[in-house]
Amino acid sequence: MVKKMNDTSILGVFRRNVSASALLIGATILALVLANLPATKDFYASLWQQPVSLSIGSFNVFSHGGHAMTLMDFINDFLMFFFFLSVGLEIKREVLCGELSSRQKAMLPIIGACGGMLMPVIVFFLVCYGHPLMERGCAIPMATDIAFSLGVLSMFGKRVPLGLKIFLAALAVADDLGGIIVIALFYSEGLAWKYLLGAAVVVCILLWGNRRDMRLKQFYMFFGFILWYMVLNSGIHATIAGVVLAFCIPANLTRGTRYYMEYIREELKHYPDIEFSEADRTKPMVVDKQDIQLLRRIETASDYLISPLQDIEDYLTLPINRMVIPVFAFANAGVNFDGMSFMSLFDGVALGVFLGLLIGKFTGVLSFSWLSIKLGICQMPAGGNWKSFASVCMICGIGFTVSMFIAALSYPAHLGAEAAEMLNEAKLGILCGTLASALVGSLMLSQTLPKGTAAGNE
Repeated sequence: MVKKMNDTSILGVFRRNVSASALLIGATILALVLANLPATKDFYASLWQQPVSLSIGSFNVFSHGGHAMTLMDFINDFLMFFFFLSVGLEIKREVLCGELSSRQKAMLPIIGACGGMLMPVIVFFLVCYGHPLMERGCAIPMATDIAFSLGVLSMFGKRVPLGLKIFLAALAVADDLGGIIVIALFYSEGLAWKYLLGAAVVVCILLWGNRRDMRLKQFYMFFGFILWYMVLNSGIHATIAGVVLAFCIPANLTRGTRYYMEYIREELKHYPDIEFSEADRTKPMVVDKQDIQLLRRIETASDYLISPLQDIEDYLTLPINRMVIPVFAFANAGVNFDGMSFMSLFDGVALGVFLGLLIGKFTGVLSFSWLSIKLGICQMPAGGNWKSFASVCMICGIGFTVSMFIAALSYPAHLGAEAAEMLNEAKLGILCGTLASALVGSLMLSQTLPKGTAAGNE
């Protein structure tokens, strides 16, 4: 089974994503500056249309429908494959042994996430009702950005009760799962059955590897890359391949944690107890062949203590947080304000997204959670009260990465100039809705959280 952290496994999500929020903010600000400076805005706009290719003869790996990917396509369809692989691994881990592993643990964040996805869609639809092209963006405000939201919560340190930290992180994970389902169901076009059949064959190979307890990362990443190409050309959005791959990666240990721990302890007893002088501590030691074999057996057993799922998740954490998400933000957050005014936020797509994030997310998460607690289905998170809980619900309106991603899917370039304008408006709504939710949520948290260390954080 997957080994849990001492406090609770989902706090690993909290700690890993907090540092990513600073890079996201920096990349977003830089994109906005470059997209609007007269000297750089044309370069910024044209940069993402440059073709990307990796050719073997006449075959281009980075092609879709017979056409080479642009740099924007490469980021949104390929690099984000790794982001969704990471998200899928987090979801699987939490379902198996984390805060989504039991009905008691999972019910409140899942119910809250359902409300937080439904209400923003309703708000957006009411604002944009009657305009079919606008209505394509209904799903844009339904996502909570895990890095930004946890980053805001982290500013309050130990004042935040442990139960509220766990609730927000679990809700964000459940929210990501909802976003993945929406992308799979509503953003697939023109299915190509031969590629779907190829993808199914690759999934069977991956499941066979899981069944045979294949532990090599290279095995899963190699066939995962083939799966990505098949899904990319099948008509289903390519990033779904990352989630499918995640659920094919084994999370179990062959003989259990206890077996390998006892094996390592027993082997260490055979290692010679060597006395080192102070001068010898920094000198290399020549190890004989018998000891080398002993150390290699210990190394192998240590590797088996980490499941392939956790191994790959840990391997991806740094590049996802330090490269993929900031690059995605830099490419997608560049709203050009030419022809826009402050009033642009109070009309159409921008208004729908803005209100969906600021009002829809808050009311959806809070109302569904309130009802489930009052009906006795769930319990208030440990250490929380209704005021502090409502403050965390407001933080859920911070939407960025998945919202930007869905916006690009909702208004693709092939739909023409009107769709391009709506995409720009959607980005404006995302940025303003995220900023407003963060500011209002922060003010609420500062007033409702205990002044000292909250219970459970000692």
